[in-house]
Amino acid sequence: MNIIEIKNINKYFGEGENRTQVLKDINLEIKKGDFIAIIGQSGSGKSTLMNIIGCLDTATSGSYKIEETEVSRLNADQLSDLRRKKFGFIFQRYNLLSTLSAVENVALPAIYAGVDQKTRLERAALLLEKLGLADRLQNKPNQLSGGQQQRVSIARALMNGGDIILADEPTGALDSRSGETVMEILQQLHREGHTIILVTHDKQVAEFANRIIEIKDGKIIEDTRKSDLIAQKEETAAPQKSRFGFYKDQFAESFKMSVKAIIAHKLRSLLTMLGIIIGITSVVCVVALGNGSQQKILANINSMGTNTMDIYNGTGFGDRRADKMQNLTVGDSNILAKQSYIESATPNSSVSGTLVYQNESFTAQVKGVGDQYFNVKGLSLKQGQFFNDNDVKHNEQVAVIDENTLKQVFNNQNPIGQVLMLNKKPLRVIGVAATSNNMGMNSSSLNIYIPYSTAMNKISGNQKIDSITVKVRNEVNSTVAEKDLTNLLLVRHGKKDFFVMNTDTIKQTIESTTNTMRLLISCIALISLVVGGIGVMNIMLVSVTERTKEIGVRMAIGARQFNILQQFLIEAVLICLIGGLTGITLSILFGMLFNFFMTDFTMVFSSASIISAVLCSTLIGIVFGYMPAKNAAKLNPITALARE
Repeated sequence: MNIIEIKNINKYFGEGENRTQVLKDINLEIKKGDFIAIIGQSGSGKSTLMNIIGCLDTATSGSYKIEETEVSRLNADQLSDLRRKKFGFIFQRYNLLSTLSAVENVALPAIYAGVDQKTRLERAALLLEKLGLADRLQNKPNQLSGGQQQRVSIARALMNGGDIILADEPTGALDSRSGETVMEILQQLHREGHTIILVTHDKQVAEFANRIIEIKDGKIIEDTRKSDLIAQKEETAAPQKSRFGFYKDQFAESFKMSVKAIIAHKLRSLLTMLGIIIGITSVVCVVALGNGSQQKILANINSMGTNTMDIYNGTGFGDRRADKMQNLTVGDSNILAKQSYIESATPNSSVSGTLVYQNESFTAQVKGVGDQYFNVKGLSLKQGQFFNDNDVKHNEQVAVIDENTLKQVFNNQNPIGQVLMLNKKPLRVIGVAATSNNMGMNSSSLNIYIPYSTAMNKISGNQKIDSITVKVRNEVNSTVAEKDLTNLLLVRHGKKDFFVMNTDTIKQTIESTTNTMRLLISCIALISLVVGGIGVMNIMLVSVTERTKEIGVRMAIGARQFNILQQFLIEAVLICLIGGLTGITLSILFGMLFNFFMTDFTMVFSSASIISAVLCSTLIGIVFGYMPAKNAAKLNPITALARE
């Protein structure tokens, strides 16, 4: 029974004037169980013929059938399947993968056949034991002699059954003793029923075969059969795994090889990751700083009182006529307080002058306010009491001080009942308010609060007020309330001689501004991620070039294009993912250090930014690693094997 039928095969290399015909109308039939030696001088075309038989190369024209299957009609993956199921390759230079042990090298073809790990390693160990390498299972190729490496190569060829063994100068790189051992093994394999196709230029080696085919100048010039003995091989189906197990094992192998490749080139991998690390660290830190600053600013706004508005004289901040205009009145405040959407309103009147206590003078901010001011501004009582509506109505000369005044004027002694002199007018201290960190309020200044009626009627004599602070009811939209109170004051004043500062509006503006700035800076930081991605692509292209022969070996033993694509893509993603996780770790360490030294302002990390950073680094690995991985997967097996 013919296992191989070749009719009128021609093979050309080169183009145009450099076009050379290597094989010329080759016709050949090979029976199952044959032992054939193809001999000829260098350049005769014998290796090219073997590569075409092994589906590593394709003929320019002619027909090539394996068990009635026309090979020229098969695509790349179908050719990989055919190599995996039918062929076992024994190379002159062994072509073992340096990062794998002997048993792992032998087991490699079974991974692409879908055999589970335990079964394939057991079979690989048995094959090596059969070939006298039981004590060398875990040795790497560089720990084996040439003869031992060739026996590992033979065991690998038998891993998936090896119906057809293709041996390309199997003794060419060996000493005579090792060469004899290899030929004895091939004879034994022939007796067991394997079809052996041996390529050699050594006639003594060819004598081991029962059929010798001589090629010269691309033509078969002699085909001699020494013996009609054809061995029969028992058909044994390799154990198969489920579809899920099939892809799981191949993914696990690709992952393992990717990790080994990264470890083998530590410095290169680290430099490749550097752009990703810098980019991810920058993005995460920028987002954390943005969150921290936003929360700090919003906390300050909230401390001014939730849902509050301040109405000032003038047409806006920076209006130089505001102090002279002073069009706001207590009447305006009283009218506003009666509106259904206003919870409370308090007029504010500042007082300038010198504060005296026990013959010492101090500079302080004295504010005339209503009794609702403390509630509106969210000020809490530390000691004593706040003045009430009755105190305001009767112009009582009472005062509430803050903690700074308590410390600097009274040296933290009990101030309740003590008398301060303001412009020679006595003010009795009745309470201490906790220091506020409101925006625009200097935390080191002295703040004293007195009834606005007292400030206007007994101290300054000015019946105009500086501003009105109102608190909008919680259920009312602050924007609608601002519009209504603006219309009301316009009717009372007849013109727009005031302006409103809405804390909610400021809050929204600040949130919008900080988000915009954070987005802008994050986009700038993303540039380094793109640069890092380009670096990954370049390094992976170099890696594909360096490992071209490895790719060829994998394809020869049955790896599909998907397997090669998967391995290099995993490597790119791993580099970016490790770089991303390193960047996140560095950013968190930087944040912890920052927060340790900065007590007033902290970086706030969000899980969303961290997850986005991980996804971003993974995406970069996929996008920028795809092209090199695709290039690797599309390599021609024979071209890859020929690369040194």
